Amino acid sequence: MAAPRAARPKGVKVLVSRVPGEHIKSRIELMVQEQWVSHHDPKDSLITPGAALSQLNERSRDIFRQIVENYLATGEPVGSRNISRMISVPLSPASVRNVMADLEHLGLIYAPHTSAGRLPTELGLRFFVDALMQVGDLTEDERQSIQAQLAAIGKPQSIEATLSDAMTRLSGLTRAAAVVLTGKSNTRLKHIEFVRLEPEQALVVLVSEDGQIENRILPLPPGVPSSALVEASNFLNARIRGRTLGEVRDDLEAALAQSRNELDQLTQKIIAAGIASWSGGSNDERRLIVRGHANLLEDLHAMEDLERVRLLFDDLETKKGVADLLGLAERGDGVRIFIGSENKLFSLSGSSTITAPYRDGSGRIVGVLGVIGPTRLNYARVIPMVDYAARIVSQMLVERI
Repeated sequence: MAAPRAARPKGVKVLVSRVPGEHIKSRIELMVQEQWVSHHDPKDSLITPGAALSQLNERSRDIFRQIVENYLATGEPVGSRNISRMISVPLSPASVRNVMADLEHLGLIYAPHTSAGRLPTELGLRFFVDALMQVGDLTEDERQSIQAQLAAIGKPQSIEATLSDAMTRLSGLTRAAAVVLTGKSNTRLKHIEFVRLEPEQALVVLVSEDGQIENRILPLPPGVPSSALVEASNFLNARIRGRTLGEVRDDLEAALAQSRNELDQLTQKIIAAGIASWSGGSNDERRLIVRGHANLLEDLHAMEDLERVRLLFDDLETKKGVADLLGLAERGDGVRIFIGSENKLFSLSGSSTITAPYRDGSGRIVGVLGVIGPTRLNYARVIPMVDYAARIVSQMLVERI
């Protein structure tokens, strides 16, 4: 009998994210064929030899679910005696141990120590998240709490400050580190000016509506008069106000082509260079904000936990790697989940990432936010929180226009 798919709350779309080219079902089928222990009598086993994960029977799924849920709640391994008291159908500790042995040979659980209970593997966590987990919807009180906390952020702030405050609040709600990736090209423009520094060099000053000021050094063609700089500024300012660079880039290029008879060649070159200097969109032009590192220091159980967090801190300092990971979430509309070594950036620290994209007023994805924490994150609670936070941030950006 196939395992029932967990019902997702309305409005939460979860996209499966795993190692490229790796498929759980095919991997498990291969492991079962190669590793099935011959001394287990099939008639006594609760798992059929050669079965895929979707064919685990109800008792096997129940025992596996108890192991995972205990791990997510406590971080500790659980033994057969305790499991026999937890499961819905009475089963002796010996029978539970037989099932646990089968689950271990399937690669779903492992024993951290010889005499210890069992913990889920990363493969087991992925199977649990994809097939067994019930994603809890947020209550109305929780929605109002999230909305109130994010709405408390002052509107006059810059977009960067707004997102930073939003991540601080998301981190507090999820008790994990919160991250957001945005891009300079999302900023709505207000004014541009060319200021001569040297005979063949100018400073391009770009002012956005949220008060941010950015400067670029621009080489000038020989013989450019000051009037050409003023004319280039006027040409651009007449077309950029209140729009993002992504919205105006094509229009500017088209307007420049139509105005070639009205603008001299030097002015045209300055305008084209000014547009190119803010091409935007590449990873090194994007802004990564991380908040809530301290949450990762809570509830440490052993020295290995401390080492794991230290490695995660090192990972978070690798900002380009984190930005690349978050950029993957922009390729799909929905929550994405990366567990442990499914992403090589966090393979050593054994961390999980839950992300969701957010949008501007036109519905275009302009960034992605999420949380990073240990693999025993409360996925069922964090997933809808990240999804709802992304919607509220999208709404906040629309209201700023």
